[in-house]
Amino acid sequence: MINLTQAKPASYAEIRKLKTIASYQFSSPIADCLFPPNEKFFIQYSITTNKIRNILDHNLRLFLVLRAQDYLFSLTEISGQIIKKCSDKPKFRFVVLNDISQFIKEGRNVFCKFVLESDESIRAGDEVLVVNEDDELLAIGRARVSGEEVKHYKRGIAVIVKREVKDE
Repeated sequence: MINLTQAKPASYAEIRKLKTIASYQFSSPIADCLFPPNEKFFIQYSITTNKIRNILDHNLRLFLVLRAQDYLFSLTEISGQIIKKCSDKPKFRFVVLNDISQFIKEGRNVFCKFVLESDESIRAGDEVLVVNEDDELLAIGRARVSGEEVKHYKRGIAVIVKREVKDE
């Protein structure tokens, strides 16, 4: 387990840095949605490397995780909902059949044959949203195939689910 510092309020420079990473990974409009001007965020640093690891929202809930290996974000349910709200379907998404929604919510991986629609700009390894036909967020995961490839495959895993969305 990574040892982290106590959460401290993010400075303007830190928010600007995080927003730049989000712009690169997603797009500038999504970065603006994730980091609105008057929103307060908190940051936890790794004790061993002194690099940013977790970004917490104003309620100190986990908002984003900055991955050590590639310095890109891993999404949480909160940030996934914001990205879904700020983008049109199927952008950043794999759309699956309504019939398998419950399996995905339980943390099961998404198979290619159940994907109805996908964002063609998704590359293998990207963080993606998994939604059903009604655009309800089911899970957050990492794409195993590109958004273009998934249309041609009938077998294999399309998305490895990392975080499932809990029913409230």
